[in-house]
Amino acid sequence: MLKNKLGIDNFAELARQEEKISKKKALALFENGMLDRLETGRFSALRAIHKYLFEDIYDFAGEIRTVNIAKGNFRFAPLMYLDAALAQIDKMPQSNFDEIIEKYVEMNIAHPFREGNGRSMRIWLDAILKAEIGKVIDWSKVDKEEYLMAMERSPVKDIEIKYILKAALTDEIDSREVYIKGIDHSYYYEGYTAFKTEEL
Repeated sequence: MLKNKLGIDNFAELARQEEKISKKKALALFENGMLDRLETGRFSALRAIHKYLFEDIYDFAGEIRTVNIAKGNFRFAPLMYLDAALAQIDKMPQSNFDEIIEKYVEMNIAHPFREGNGRSMRIWLDAILKAEIGKVIDWSKVDKEEYLMAMERSPVKDIEIKYILKAALTDEIDSREVYIKGIDHSYYYEGYTAFKTEEL
């Protein structure tokens, strides 16, 4: 259980409230134009996204994690290298699709926050794609298992995740429907299945 501002000590209830609150905030990000005002592709933009999504739930929203974390057998960037890794990611080029996905893969390895990395990073990724190549990902076209397996293998070989995400590109960059589907599928990838954004 993560300490939270809601005073919830039940994991299932925390997950439900986290999904409900952060989905509303994610939709507001799109509607208030905040994403278009962030410095695309920088860690500062990802930090702002994370803070906005989770500031009503966790004290650590937008704060770099202070613990080492792992998922399954994969350990994300150790704390002692995290600041250097984030500085290096900021310097990575992002002028074409391949460069953008390589940057996304490196940010996933860094995993800078205690919780909510995947959801924040997918919004961050789409903001880069929109600004740099005039595309976004229609996440409803991305199979969950294929995506998770490809991301797990991406630190060694990123060709698979590039193939999966490239096949789901759309030029509907200002579509509220595409964005909402992306929010819903982000929670599906993370194991949340409570309700769709349209129901909020």
